[in-house]
Amino acid sequence: GFGNICLNAAFLQVRKKLEHSCLHSNSDKGDGSVKYILTGEGAGTIFIIDDTTGDIHSTKSLDREQKTHYVLHAQAIDRRTNKPLEPESEFIIKVQDINDNAPKFTDGPYIVTVPEMSEMGTSVLQVTATDADDPTYGNSARVVYSILQGQPYFSVDPKTGVIRTALHNMDREAREHYSVVVQAKDMAGQVGGLSGSTTVNITLTDVNDNPPRFPQKHYQLYVPESAQVGSAVGKIKANDADAGSNADMKYTIINGDGSGMFSISTDKETREGIISLKKPLNYEKKKSYTLNIEGANTHLDFRFSHLGPFKDVTMLKIIVGDVDEPPLFSMPSYVMEVYENAKIGTVVGTVAAQDPDSTNSLVRYFIDHNTEEDRYFIIDANTGTIKTAKIFDREETPWYNITVAASEIDNLGLLSHVPVDIRILDVNDNPPELAREYDVVVCENAKPGQVIQTVSATDKDNSANGPRFHYSLDEGLSLNPNFTLRNNEDNTASILTRRRRFSRTTQDVYYLPILISDSGIPSLSSSSTLTIRVCACERDGRVRTCHAEAFLSSAGLSTGALIAILLCVIILLAIVVLFITLRRSKKEPLIISEEDVRENVVTYDDEGGGEEDTEAFDITALRNPSAAEELKYRRDVRPDVMHTPRHQPSSSLNSIDVHEFIKQRLAEADLDPSVPPYDSIQTYAYEGHRSEAGSISSLDSVTTHSDQDYNYLGDWGPEFKKLAELYGEIESERTT
Repeated sequence: GFGNICLNAAFLQVRKKLEHSCLHSNSDKGDGSVKYILTGEGAGTIFIIDDTTGDIHSTKSLDREQKTHYVLHAQAIDRRTNKPLEPESEFIIKVQDINDNAPKFTDGPYIVTVPEMSEMGTSVLQVTATDADDPTYGNSARVVYSILQGQPYFSVDPKTGVIRTALHNMDREAREHYSVVVQAKDMAGQVGGLSGSTTVNITLTDVNDNPPRFPQKHYQLYVPESAQVGSAVGKIKANDADAGSNADMKYTIINGDGSGMFSISTDKETREGIISLKKPLNYEKKKSYTLNIEGANTHLDFRFSHLGPFKDVTMLKIIVGDVDEPPLFSMPSYVMEVYENAKIGTVVGTVAAQDPDSTNSLVRYFIDHNTEEDRYFIIDANTGTIKTAKIFDREETPWYNITVAASEIDNLGLLSHVPVDIRILDVNDNPPELAREYDVVVCENAKPGQVIQTVSATDKDNSANGPRFHYSLDEGLSLNPNFTLRNNEDNTASILTRRRRFSRTTQDVYYLPILISDSGIPSLSSSSTLTIRVCACERDGRVRTCHAEAFLSSAGLSTGALIAILLCVIILLAIVVLFITLRRSKKEPLIISEEDVRENVVTYDDEGGGEEDTEAFDITALRNPSAAEELKYRRDVRPDVMHTPRHQPSSSLNSIDVHEFIKQRLAEADLDPSVPPYDSIQTYAYEGHRSEAGSISSLDSVTTHSDQDYNYLGDWGPEFKKLAELYGEIESERTT
């Protein structure tokens, strides 16, 4: 290696240029034949070597914080042969540290809190500063802490950097925020050392160390008497210097004559006491109230109980204001009654209201016509008497609800309302009736006294006028031989058979009228008819059939046998009809003329005539039916007429109706065994009762020409003048 390495001021200060350092080989005679070569870290850039003398120089300043040392290699060679004179040698250049870096707080600035009223010396925060210089060389990295700002409230440990409170009982309410500046200085704080600083923002947190206090010991509040129950009428607040939950409080009324009229609650947001009205105010009865209100903290810290008590009391006087109030009804609601079917204008009841103010003004009443029901009643505006405006039916609507309003005469805008419920009382105006349509069946093999049906009734009236019901058979009819009725005394009745065995062939349906009466006053009744069918039943009472076509089936005939029997009957009927038709076609007519007696069609072609016309046919058929009532003779033989005076008809026959007369004649023709066995046509003509003047037809006359006097025709007026002249001439000729 090198016999001698010359380091003249080999290392200068950091970042200073290495002025002179040398390498020297023992083989160097000083004649310039030795050439020095330098390789390694920074060779040629940071470090250069004089190849003749071996002196090493730095080209720029060095920074220990960037690189603490460099490894280099040096070799001496023969300049002429370029052969190494000595083996390559390695050497290290170390950069010596100087105090060129100030301490730094890498985490600052700091924000920290500490409770108020903490003990002196309470740790707040530990701050730490770092120095980039070499801590193993000198005092360049030895840091000392101190407070530049924040005294006398806080202190800092010079070695550890722990910040502590420096005063007793620091009060947040006096000062809440502090800004502390901490300095870190290297070189152990000696003169010439470098320093750095940071800011620590310290906030005192609250504790409950302040009791609530009312700003005043006496308050006064005005509340009008018209204030609504449940409404807020005022607010009160006690001040608390604390914050957050430490300032929460609860308000209570501890005494006072208004504790029953008012209540207080706490608004959690504003921490105010809300005073509300519990009962209605009345200026005329009481004009003021006094309340003692207490405000107390809800979260206590017993460490500071010696600062209490943590509550305060104040007195509140409430003045009641007089206002014009609406009329006050004597009752909060009314219930009235009226009977159904009562006449319009019937008094239902009376409502009463009065002015609660000292003026005691007159009151007017009216009904709020908000619904249709309100129009069914009227009210006297001065007296409050309610009357009916229609006739009510309880079975249709049993209750009516109306609203009555009252106002002062001199202030119609102030209204008070009261509900009025009107019940419609029942009267016995609905008769009872059967509860439903009953399908009553009686078996053919029924026994006497057997119950075949139990019936019940309903009544639209209420229980006072409805049940109990009484059942009976209709007394207007004779004793029913088939069925009877028994009251069960439980609003039902049983239908019983009166005789043994019934037959469908004789009668398949019976009708039983039942009379049902209620217990109202007066009692009402109704009649209903039960339809009772006769049916074939099994021995155990089950109905087998009620239809008539089942009779043959019960005899043991099958369906095919029934069809065969029906076909035989139809064939026999066809043969009989054919036989009768053939027989009639071969029979000679009895009378071959236009007046065939079998048809009894008689043709008349005269418009009048003498008495001889009565010999051809029964002229009474054309008479007034009342006049011919007693003449009941055959129409196909000549009757022997016994003439009676025309002007003396029976008084009992004058009222006989033509329709009834014709029905009687038809019955006579059907039941008379002496008439021919074929159809006949009988004609009756009738134009009404005869006039007072009598008939002028000779067909109605039973006297001779000489017995008739026609002088009365002259009294009939000009319409009958010609007729009177004709009969007058006939009379004169007869006289002559």
